[in-house]
Amino acid sequence: MKYIEEYRNPATAHALAAEIARTVTRPWTIMEVCGGQTHAILRFGIDHLLPPSLRLIHGPGCPVCVTPAGLIDQAVTLTKRHEVILCSFGDMLRVPGHKQGDLLHAKAAGGDVRVVYSPLDALALACREPSREVVFFAIGFETTAPANAMAAHQALTRGVTNFSLLVSQVLVAPAMDFILRAPESQVQGFLAAGHAATVTGVEELEQLCIRHHVPVVVTGFEPVDLLNGILHCVRQLEEGRAELENAYSRAVRPAGNVSALDMTHRVFEVIDREWRGLGILPASGLGLRFEYSTLDAAKRFHLGQPLNGGDGECKGGQVMLGTLRPDQCPAFGVRCRPENPLGAPMVSSEGACAAYFRFRGPDGKSKTYQG
Repeated sequence: MKYIEEYRNPATAHALAAEIARTVTRPWTIMEVCGGQTHAILRFGIDHLLPPSLRLIHGPGCPVCVTPAGLIDQAVTLTKRHEVILCSFGDMLRVPGHKQGDLLHAKAAGGDVRVVYSPLDALALACREPSREVVFFAIGFETTAPANAMAAHQALTRGVTNFSLLVSQVLVAPAMDFILRAPESQVQGFLAAGHAATVTGVEELEQLCIRHHVPVVVTGFEPVDLLNGILHCVRQLEEGRAELENAYSRAVRPAGNVSALDMTHRVFEVIDREWRGLGILPASGLGLRFEYSTLDAAKRFHLGQPLNGGDGECKGGQVMLGTLRPDQCPAFGVRCRPENPLGAPMVSSEGACAAYFRFRGPDGKSKTYQG
């Protein structure tokens, strides 16, 4: 298949790995931001192709992992109202909150929780069920924001009064900025998430390079994409450069997707947001603008402020900062497993802990990768 098989070509991948090994002359630490990239790295064993002095660490680019536990509590609270249908993406159902459990248990207890594949599915449901209140749990990065904005815009313009959003939209670049400002940060270069940049373009990432003097390479998700991105980043580090490079130009344009950005900016405004395990990050999220405030589920149902902070034994914050590898957590594979997760990184299809467990086994070290 075009754009798949050629980016999984073993000969090309090994040639890139050999070039990386020839280029590296000293230790470097690079963070891949996106959880999808983390899973690809573990699935295809890309880290085992790299020289020992080159270390990859895993970033906060998992939308499920960073959704605050307090918001999950609010979502569960909504399921206890008989008039509410709570719509969510499937990988949110098993993420634990603070005190209210998770949405899967809420569904088992009789709550009307439905898995949808798009916010527009939830809007269509609201149109079919005018006597019920339909709430869509709107999570994600810039990639989901345009569709969520479109659903809100259509609901308002079509006069659909029984539809609302419980919003947890976050932004990639402010999180990268936060990581670089953290005293414990070990990051010397970034592989930026290609799908987010497809929407946003590269301007914010360029500003990040200038502000912190770190190289940022926009990268795809296949083995050849990732190895090519690593090579670009290593070359910059070795040469003392700190620039934005687009190694995913088949999908990412400098200005991004203008139509998607226009819709996002029409409906949402930038606000401070809590990130699970990281705390409140300034200007790191999106909230509904005043014109769309009637679609804010938290206001409509008087949910108040979500409970902030605290994630029990889960060390997901350290994992997402890159200061702790999943298999270094004492609970990994013992008290924290996919069937009994202590936190979101073991649940999500993009969580780093889930990737280690799936592709490296309960000890996090076995070479069980595929491809």
